[in-house]
This record gives sequence, structure tokens and C-alpha cells, in this order.
Amino acid sequence: MAEPEFTATGVRIGKRLRSLTRAGQVRISDGRLELLTSYGSEIDSAPVRAVRASKPWFAQDDRALAEVNGTRYTLTLGEHDPAPGEAGPPAARRFIEAVRKAAGRGR
Repeated sequence: MAEPEFTATGVRIGKRLRSLTRAGQVRISDGRLELLTSYGSEIDSAPVRAVRASKPWFAQDDRALAEVNGTRYTLTLGEHDPAPGEAGPPAARRFIEAVRKAAGRGR
């Protein structure tokens, strides 16, 4: 298996107003996006080309939207990238850039 292109842990993943996990994982590897629970169970996954990632209009900087298989998920990542050597989720902006890069859409 190739090295993941993007990995975030400690991510709150929600669907509409319901929280699915408060410490989930988001992973982009081998051209596929996976949303996982804190236990590693798959919530949803799809090829990155079929995923739409964006920033909500009136939301905090740590939020991102991901539309996977027609289902819209809200992801709460970190507001800022963690310092080197520190644990914590990367910024939402980095997640959106990683999805676009992996899908070949660039910036």
C-alpha cells in the first residue's frame, strides 16, 4: 500500500445535524477518500474524483464540507496546522487542497 497523501485524526465528522464521530479519521490514499470512525470502521469512501470538498460560507475556519456518494458530511478539523511534532488535525484548508490535488484539479 502506498503512503497516504493526506491523513487527519481527531476529526469530528457529522451528517446534517447529527455527529457520527468526534474523533474520526480522514484519509486520502491511492486516489480514494475514506471517512473512518475512531475505531477504524468505514463511514463512507469514494474515489477522490467523485468527491466534492469545499469551505462552508458562514462557518469557522476549522470546518470543511465533503460530498461523498451524494451524502454531505461536515468535517471539523483544526483551525491551524499543528506545530511540528505536535498531535492534532491539520487545517481544513489543507484538506480541501489535498482533495483537489489528488483529483487532479489543482488549485
